Amino acid sequence: MKKILTACGLFLLTVPAFSQLVGDFSLTDVVSGTTYSPSQDQSAAGIVLVFTTNTCPYSKLYESRIAELAGRFQSQNFKFLLVNPHADSGEGESASEMASTSRSSYRALPYLHDQGQSLTGSLGITKVPQVVVVTPTQAGFSIAYQGGIDNNPQLPQSATQSYLEDALTSLVNNQMPVPASTRAVGCNVKAN
Repeated sequence: MKKILTACGLFLLTVPAFSQLVGDFSLTDVVSGTTYSPSQDQSAAGIVLVFTTNTCPYSKLYESRIAELAGRFQSQNFKFLLVNPHADSGEGESASEMASTSRSSYRALPYLHDQGQSLTGSLGITKVPQVVVVTPTQAGFSIAYQGGIDNNPQLPQSATQSYLEDALTSLVNNQMPVPASTRAVGCNVKAN
């Protein structure tokens, strides 16, 4: 009996007490020129929102890692989207520059223009790059993971924890990611 109670207790500690629901949103994809809404991807295993900018040095350090993860996990039915909270806020952040960066560095991933920071604010994004992985539920989408990509922005080969990769692998294996959140390291999101 003690073993059963201990096992149940450990299980409850690994399951989040609640999942934050993400409301539907619509943002312009500057690569395709179309409007994107997560409701069009209800059949996806998950949506990976990568909050990034063209000019943050930390974002630049993660470009190839994000592109590599997108290439690996898109075949597992994960949709990767870049989201720019600094869209049109200064030099290097125009829609045309965003589209160019996506095509040259990110395998032409959709790059969403969040000029008013509506999505950024609703998800509490404070750093770039920062990721949010949402999964479909009957009530919409809920956050499965939020935080950093890994624990070493400067040297990918020296990263000892691959937070995003581990979270996606857990979801592929029908498990909730542990940890469900980590601290992102990067540039501060500036208010527009």
